[in-house]
Amino acid sequence: MTRKVRFEKLLTPSSIGKVKTRNRIIKTASGAFFTEPGGYVGERAKAYYEAIAKGGVGLLIVESCGVEYPLGVQHSIQFHLDDDKYIPGYRELTQAVHKHGCPVLLQFQHAGPWNPTGMLPKRDTKAASALTAAELPGPDFDVPRALSLDEVKEYVDIWARAAERAQKAGFDGVEVNGATCHQINTFFSRIWNRRDDEYGCSSIENRARFMCEIVRETKKRTGPDFTVTVLINIVEYGNEKGTTVEEGVAFARLLEDAGADAVQVRAHIYGNRGGLLQPDRFCYPEPPKPLPKDLDWSRHGGAGAIVPLAEAVKKAVSVPVFCACRLDPVLGEKFLQEGRMDFVGITRRLLADPELPRKIAAGRPEDIRPCPGCLYCRSFILQDEPARCRVNAALGREYENRTTPATKKKRVMVIGGGPAGLEAARMAALRGHEVALFERENQLGGLVPIAALVNDAELPDLVDLVRYFAVQLAGLGVTVRLGKEVDSRVIAEYKPDAIVLAAGGIHGTLDVPGINGHNVVSSAALHKMLKPYRRLLGPEALNRLTKFWMPIGKRVVIMGGAIQGCELAEFLVKRNRKVTIVDTGEDPGRGMTVDNQRRLLRWLDEKGTVILTRVRYEEITNKGLVVTDKEGKRTTIESDTIIPILPLQPNTGLIKSLEKAAPEFYPVGDCREPRLIADAISDGWEIACTI
Repeated sequence: MTRKVRFEKLLTPSSIGKVKTRNRIIKTASGAFFTEPGGYVGERAKAYYEAIAKGGVGLLIVESCGVEYPLGVQHSIQFHLDDDKYIPGYRELTQAVHKHGCPVLLQFQHAGPWNPTGMLPKRDTKAASALTAAELPGPDFDVPRALSLDEVKEYVDIWARAAERAQKAGFDGVEVNGATCHQINTFFSRIWNRRDDEYGCSSIENRARFMCEIVRETKKRTGPDFTVTVLINIVEYGNEKGTTVEEGVAFARLLEDAGADAVQVRAHIYGNRGGLLQPDRFCYPEPPKPLPKDLDWSRHGGAGAIVPLAEAVKKAVSVPVFCACRLDPVLGEKFLQEGRMDFVGITRRLLADPELPRKIAAGRPEDIRPCPGCLYCRSFILQDEPARCRVNAALGREYENRTTPATKKKRVMVIGGGPAGLEAARMAALRGHEVALFERENQLGGLVPIAALVNDAELPDLVDLVRYFAVQLAGLGVTVRLGKEVDSRVIAEYKPDAIVLAAGGIHGTLDVPGINGHNVVSSAALHKMLKPYRRLLGPEALNRLTKFWMPIGKRVVIMGGAIQGCELAEFLVKRNRKVTIVDTGEDPGRGMTVDNQRRLLRWLDEKGTVILTRVRYEEITNKGLVVTDKEGKRTTIESDTIIPILPLQPNTGLIKSLEKAAPEFYPVGDCREPRLIADAISDGWEIACTI
């Protein structure tokens, strides 16, 4: 992110209804689910939201909260405010946010037929109309019955009563979520709505009536000073009966007339799990054809894709309009300057770095921890677990207050400049220790540059992550020694009080006849082959070069089907290789985020990639790899190149040789237990908080 951009518009105070904001950054209501047993708000949720408020956001919208439970939620650990007994916990949350000068809204929702995890128990699912299983527009839904007219009126009251509770809890307003495939949208959308009464599809007004009545009743009960905003689908794709842009804009006008103080816009697509909530993931592993019309797909990963919808609504209403679609401060400033929206919605980047707004205001964009947009956070939510962040190990642990200054300053030697070592060095220095980091290679990042090279979708963000760490270490006064192999003499010279060993794992080997053949390229050999090019060109230029030339044959067998093997397959298929993945296990893509795994495996299948699971490796010949499949059939998979992609192994020998070299010794990351980038960063953070 460049220093040259002046964020004049983004940092300008504004207002939504009676709510005054210190800038135009809105933390939107995507859930993190830090709830306590029974659905209560506890210390974890309060500390999480307080950290975001303290970070300088203009307006904070607390995550999707059910107006009814359990029918109103799509996750068992979701917030809900369906009873007065929850008010005290929410009141403590609003007090924690308000003390940092930040207004706070609460988003309300009702799941309706939406069941994205598929984990909810069978229940009395209701929607505008009844649909059979065959009529459902996608895989994420339960079969609903139709709401009776009396039930529709009762739900208007349920929504309004929830808003009254929010007001008693100290919220400055509420956001009514009528988007995606929630209850309210089943009235808006002709896909769902087959009614023939005043809430039916005979007119735009009838389709909007349910939400308009909710807004009016909420306004009536809470008074003119209580802000009520709305979130709706402006357009739906993937079904001929989906809402059109013209209809969505008309809905926005009607909601403004009903009293809505702002409109957040969204697009949805049926047949794609997760819809268009994250347009960047919709483009993974490559943009589908054709891309949904009316949107802007000109930027990497679909950043800003739905801004044209905000612009269309803004031309039709007088209240503020905003959206969230992988926006960053630079894009946000651009769209604000162009008058295409009034506020900038951000969530994932604030999970990665809640201090993003303050750093922008202070002119320190280089200090913002980059969000790779990987949906690691959402992957846990889709398994009904609280969110975690790939790059921010403190997410959800703010209440532990682990990052306090150390009671005693120590000389800390970090050996290894991968993600675990970088985070350990950063946190140890931040806590006041004297830190030196030693890396035997001539650049920082460990295996991250290799991951960036292979992963087209996340390449810019992974490169930025290494750059972020380098800037942080320099700013914190960490001594960084590149190209320096550590031995007992180096340790004796430095005289550390504590050693953090983050030297990485070691490459595994396979005991298969022919494994050392000329047609086999091991992961260790592949890394060695790439090293000089990576050093000379960097991962971005090298990634482009591989689209024209690679020393890899046209027919490739990848031995290993976990995340590393599947992402390598993606990389090779995009470079016109015919790939077969073979694995002794039975869960291809294990280790990937839920969304990425589903999308990549489907894409690989469409591209003709064969995936064989539960095989036994027999031998490697000049013709290829010989395996016995799960039916016991012996087969030769003909190939030009065979690449074993094996999990790294812990470096137990190095650990044992150095464990007594300093009073305190901490092995972290792949050196101790090879896993993923998120685990390495978490390891480094955890250890640095204890030194």
